[in-house]
Amino acid sequence: MESFATGNDDKKFKFESAMPEGLMVDFNESPFIVIWEVTQACDLACIHCRAEAQPHRNPLELSKEEGFKVLEEVKKFGNPLFVITGGDPLKREDVFDFIEHGVKIGLRMAMTPSATPLLTRDNIFKCVEKGLSRMAISLDGATAASHDRFRQVPGSYKLTMDAVNSAREAKLPIQINTTVTNYNRAELEEISKLVKSFDAVLWSVFFLVPCGRGEEKDDITGEEYEEVLNWLYEKSLVMPYNIKTTAATHYRRVILQRKKAERQATGEREGGNFQGPGFAMFKDGMHRAPRGVNDGNGFVFISHMGEIYPSGFLPLSAGNVRRNSLVDVYRDAPLFKELRDEEKLKGKCGACAEYKKVCGGSRARAYAVHGDYLAEEPKCIYQPLAWRKK
Repeated sequence: MESFATGNDDKKFKFESAMPEGLMVDFNESPFIVIWEVTQACDLACIHCRAEAQPHRNPLELSKEEGFKVLEEVKKFGNPLFVITGGDPLKREDVFDFIEHGVKIGLRMAMTPSATPLLTRDNIFKCVEKGLSRMAISLDGATAASHDRFRQVPGSYKLTMDAVNSAREAKLPIQINTTVTNYNRAELEEISKLVKSFDAVLWSVFFLVPCGRGEEKDDITGEEYEEVLNWLYEKSLVMPYNIKTTAATHYRRVILQRKKAERQATGEREGGNFQGPGFAMFKDGMHRAPRGVNDGNGFVFISHMGEIYPSGFLPLSAGNVRRNSLVDVYRDAPLFKELRDEEKLKGKCGACAEYKKVCGGSRARAYAVHGDYLAEEPKCIYQPLAWRKK
């Protein structure tokens, strides 16, 4: 699976509470981002794939007509970012019709294809012709050897580079996705330089959730999370692109800690409450989230067969678009309502009064490791103030 992400952590880290009119989003009512997995078919065999993608399409996938209905239901939320993902979306010939229809009804459309022979220059230009606003392309190694080992298909690195070049030629803004694992942690510096050379609008750094083909043994340690998150903050200050994390919501805590230390070092007074990164816009015209997005909290995922999940990494269904209203499920399903209530968090996350509103921990990783989506974040080493006082 290729994953798309929105920017939650602006590289300038503005502490603004006011959003321009029309951009304030009540995550109890509407998500900031909706992802639809149009298929689980894919010709790659990535070691971390949450979908455990297979070469062939499932005959029970949502049909073209059902897909149009999904798009129209999403529009009832207002104007969330809509992402077509997979598997590999290009395994469906009607994917271009979904892009066109989404744009026609006023949705901001993005897509995350896989770097396979289907991701041709002609198909990329066709996506632009249909109105696609952004494409996310994955890069999980700084060299052909390391990237192809991760994707388990020789030639994937070259196809990735070709796709980046074609997207730039088509003037289609690109986002680079990288999943941090034991296999590539040592290459992050070189990958960051490649992202710069691509003129990407965003580097979306994913952290492993042990589900699908992803295994806990492939993940880095909590201490290494802390090192990488601090390194990302430092990179965000010097790189021309924006940086965000997925499945590492404690990056927001790291940002706050680093900004506080910087203010103390300069004698600057504390300023306001942190409400997220404030308003920012990518050069593709897509607004970033006004505050942190988490599983089921500003985020909803629709599977290839219509199941409604809090995210692709938290495979607990609260309904199905074939029989339920997506809007009603997101707003009223007990699973989603619990995920949006930080007072229900357990363990360290529940005790973390200072950061749980802006962080909340990865609910997907808590479920994958502890079997409880309200349990504490397994890869956060921070000790809440209340626990330290005890």
